[in-house]
Amino acid sequence: MAKLIHSMIRVLDEARSLDFYRRAFGLEVKDRLAFDGFTLIYLRTPENSFELELTVNHGRTEPYELGNGYGHLAVSVEDLDAEHARMAKAGIEAGPIRDMAHDGRPMARFFFVTDPDGYKTEVLQRFGRFD
Repeated sequence: MAKLIHSMIRVLDEARSLDFYRRAFGLEVKDRLAFDGFTLIYLRTPENSFELELTVNHGRTEPYELGNGYGHLAVSVEDLDAEHARMAKAGIEAGPIRDMAHDGRPMARFFFVTDPDGYKTEVLQRFGRFD
């Protein structure tokens, strides 16, 4: 059976991206592998084995075009309101908290944040299918 291990995004500025993901989600560098022409940085939290892989292509100065196929990453948190407030206090622009129902029952409570390269992350309250 396949096991999800990471998701990769290309970022323009390593320091700026590391700062964002550390402040927003507590992600820390697990591995940093430099190659000719690019660097791979694997981020994770102590609670998870799933990683976010940041790819930094050396010498790139133009922002990446995200296209219309990319959606978002998603994380779940114990206290959505507290996370929303914490991010705002940390200077991270968090979108409004939204509620979503399916068949008349609560399905999700969430907000989005956008990293310095334009990638969106959905922050979900832990409950139901997102527990």
